[in-house]
Amino acid sequence: MPAQEFAPGLVIQDITPPLKLADFKLAAFDMDSTLINIECVDEIADAVGRKEEVAAITEAAMRGEIADYKESLRRRVRLLKGVTVADMEQVYTERLQLNPGAEQLVRACQAAGMKVLLVSGGFTFFTDRIRDRLEIDFTRSNVLELRSGANCGELTGYLLDQPWGDICDGAEKRKMLLETCALLGISAKQAIAVGDGANDLPMMKEAGLSVAYHAKPAVREQAMVAINSGGLDRLLELMA
Repeated sequence: MPAQEFAPGLVIQDITPPLKLADFKLAAFDMDSTLINIECVDEIADAVGRKEEVAAITEAAMRGEIADYKESLRRRVRLLKGVTVADMEQVYTERLQLNPGAEQLVRACQAAGMKVLLVSGGFTFFTDRIRDRLEIDFTRSNVLELRSGANCGELTGYLLDQPWGDICDGAEKRKMLLETCALLGISAKQAIAVGDGANDLPMMKEAGLSVAYHAKPAVREQAMVAINSGGLDRLLELMA
C-alpha cells in the first residue's frame, strides 16, 4: 500500500487502521530525539565548547551518511574528554525534557499490558533516569568512562565495554529487541519500534509496527507510520 496521509502530519503505509494496542506485547523506543527532545551527546559537548563539531557528526550518523556508527560514536565521545558529571547533571536538569506525548504513549502501552524497552545509542547516565521516570522494563545503552583519582568525575573520552558488547548501535538495537521478545515468549511481530535515526532502522524492520517520529527522511520512508507533526501520542489515533 502506498504511503498516505491518514491525518495532517500522520502518514501511514502498509497498515490499515484501526490497530489494537492489545495485539502488541512490547514497545521499543529510541531515546534521543524520540522519547526526549535533545541529542544528549551534542548537549554534553557544549560544556567543552565542541557542540557544533559533535552535532555535525551526530546529524550525519542519524541520516545514515556515516556507515560505521560505532566509530562515529567513538569520535564524538573522544571529544567529550574533560566533561564533568556536574556538566551532565546540568544537561539533564536544564535541557532535557520528554517529547510531547511521550509519557502518554508509554502509559497507554503499559495500561494495555505491554512491556517497554528503551534502547539507545546514548548513555546510561540519561537512560537510567528516563527508565526510572517512566517505569520502563528493559534498557540498553552505553557507559561513559570516568577518570579515577584526582580528576574523578571527569569523562576520559572513552566508553566502557559491557557484558553484551561494546557499543549499542543499530545491530545491537535489533539484537536487544529480538532478545527481549524471546525473553517474553513473543514474536517480533508483536512489538512496536519507535525511532528517528538510521541506527533505529534495524530494529524497526523486525517489529510488527514501525514508527518514525519527526525522523530523518530515510527513516520516514521506510516506517509503517510517520509522525511528522505533533506528539508521540498521535500514534494512538491509529488505535482502536
